[in-house]
Amino acid sequence: MSGEVHAVTGAFGYSGKYMAQRLLKAGYEVITLTNSFNRTNPFSGAVKAFPFNFDNPEKLIESLEGVSVLYNTYWARFNYTNFKHSVAVENTLKLFEAAKKAGVKRIVHVSITNPSEDSQLEYFKGKAILEKALIRTGISYTVLRPTVLFGKEDILVNNIAWMLRKFPVFGVFGDGNYRLQPIYVDDLAKLAVEQGKETGNRIINAIGPETFTYRELVKQIGQIIGKKRPVISIPDSCGYFFGWFVGKIAGDVVITREEIEGLKAGLLYTDSPPAGATKLTEWASENSSTLGVRYTSELARRRNRLESYERL
Repeated sequence: MSGEVHAVTGAFGYSGKYMAQRLLKAGYEVITLTNSFNRTNPFSGAVKAFPFNFDNPEKLIESLEGVSVLYNTYWARFNYTNFKHSVAVENTLKLFEAAKKAGVKRIVHVSITNPSEDSQLEYFKGKAILEKALIRTGISYTVLRPTVLFGKEDILVNNIAWMLRKFPVFGVFGDGNYRLQPIYVDDLAKLAVEQGKETGNRIINAIGPETFTYRELVKQIGQIIGKKRPVISIPDSCGYFFGWFVGKIAGDVVITREEIEGLKAGLLYTDSPPAGATKLTEWASENSSTLGVRYTSELARRRNRLESYERL
C-alpha cells in the first residue's frame, strides 16, 4: 500500500467513480467530496465520503488535511434553478483555496477543450477562469481538457442512441459538420491517475482516438445499434424546441442553446494527439444491445441523491 490519501470529487457519480476505482486498485487510500453524501456507495465503504461544505471553509479544509492529490471533476453542465455555472465557479475557487490551506500537494483538474475567458459561452468562460485560478494557487497541477465522455453512465451518446431508437428521423443543427473527439471515461480516469503521480505542471487535451462530425457520429451510432435513420439538417431553433419538447416528456434538459452554439463553434475539437486509446465505435458495438434502450436524465441524477447512477 502506498500510504498516500487521494481525494476525488464526485466518486459516487460518473467520471469520479472511474478515477476512484483506479486509485483503489493502485493501493491508495481514497476519500471523496460529494453533494450526494447519502447516495449508494459503489465501493462498499472503501471510499470514505465527506460533504463539500462549501459554506463551511474550515470543515472543507479539515476534509482535505492529509490528502496528497485532489482529482476535481466538480461542475454544472448547464444553468438550472438550483445549480448554475457561476455557483460552480465560486465553489471550485473555494475548493482550490481549501486544498492550498490543507497542504494538498497536487491537483488534477478536469476542464474542457478550448476554454477562454473571452468566450460568450458561460461554460467555456467559467472553465478558463478556474484554470487560471488553479495556476495562481501555486499547487502542482495537471489540467485535463476532455471533449465528450462516453461510457455506460454517459448522457450524450446514450441519448443520441435513444432518440434513434424512438424516432424515424434525426435532426442535426445546421450542416452537422462540426467535429468532436469523444474519450472513454475510463481512459480519462487512467490519464488522471497517471498525472496524479507526476510533479510538473501540464495542460492536456484529453481527446479520444476518433474524430467525428456530429452528423457522422449520429450515423455511426445508428448503424451500430441497428437503427439507421435519415439524418437531416434543421435550424437551431427547431432543434432546440424539439429538445425542449422531449425534455418536458422526460423531465430533463436535453440540450441548451449554449451547448448548440458550442458544438457549432467547433469547441469540442482540437488539433492534438489522442490521449485515450478506446474507440467509441468499438465500445458502442460491444454495448449495442443496451446503448440507448433507456433515456439517461441529468436532472434525475441531481434530484435523486440516494440511488446509484446505474439505477436512475
